[in-house]
Amino acid sequence: MAHLRTAALLLAGLVMAQGPVAAAAPAASTEIRAPDLQAALDYARAQKTTGFLVIRDGRVLARANWPLPEDAAQFRATFAHGANAAGEPLEDVASLQKSVVAVLTAIAVDKGLLDVEKPVSAYLGAGWSKASPAQEAQIRVIHVLTMSSGLDEGFGYAAPPGTVFLYNTPVYAVTQRVLEAAAHRPLAEITRDWLTVPAGMADTGWRPRPAAFGDVGNPMGLVTSPGDLAKLGQLVLDRGRAADGTQVVSEKSLTDLFRRSAANPAYGRLWWLNGSAQTIRAPARRADGPLIPTAPADLVAALGALDRKLYVSPGRRLVVVRLGQAAPDKAFDATLWGLLSAALD
Repeated sequence: MAHLRTAALLLAGLVMAQGPVAAAAPAASTEIRAPDLQAALDYARAQKTTGFLVIRDGRVLARANWPLPEDAAQFRATFAHGANAAGEPLEDVASLQKSVVAVLTAIAVDKGLLDVEKPVSAYLGAGWSKASPAQEAQIRVIHVLTMSSGLDEGFGYAAPPGTVFLYNTPVYAVTQRVLEAAAHRPLAEITRDWLTVPAGMADTGWRPRPAAFGDVGNPMGLVTSPGDLAKLGQLVLDRGRAADGTQVVSEKSLTDLFRRSAANPAYGRLWWLNGSAQTIRAPARRADGPLIPTAPADLVAALGALDRKLYVSPGRRLVVVRLGQAAPDKAFDATLWGLLSAALD
């Protein structure tokens, strides 16, 4: 009941939100339809959500955390890592981590340590894949970042790099090794010093995944909270600048993450992009229309398995975070954004 009461008070504007993000310029519209926003909150709860945040212009409009049910033993053992002092869930956010690593690559570019146009072998040496030496030499870092390496999940050659979108977690994990080789430092140190400390993301860190997670080609999980993900979203809205004014990543390098790739117009550099005429979803499902038709066309998203979400809409100054188990509604994205649009447009 305490969680629901807090959420309701936040919606009514009667509680000063704990500001996890910096204040921003006013949006074109500041109207909030509280009943519709409550409907979005109720929907999120019914979809096995554990943590939910809606933030506009740096102000928390809705925040709620719900405990895992008793029958969630497998999720608890695999993804859950307790809660922070504010009661927010700490979870391994699955492939949402890819977008965090993308921001780290952008920072590495700013520091002059990484050139995404260079071959992956320039950082890892020859033989990192099962492609022939000539084929491997053509695979550049940008190809790995845009899921167009041309390699299959076993690192075998499947297509010329840059030509086909093949969503590939094992090959993505090579990006972590490239960062470590470029910086000559472990990924945990890079993440802490370049991103989480400057951005105030105190709950975020890398942890080895348990055996129950299974072999997904990426043994390290990124554990974080809704509040920390909201800070990352606000960093995107504020063009790479943290709440204290620190320029964590340059505006140019950040913008480059959201350029539509040639192989998939709904994908940038490890970020999903709305508003395209065609979308290729994981693993390789092609469909006409945008990623989320009911969401703002400028939406960018960090997405992970079991419906872990960080949505950012620059034009509407919106950050939305959702953690939890897989949503029963297979149309979760479209349904949620239909409700949010009714509440906030």
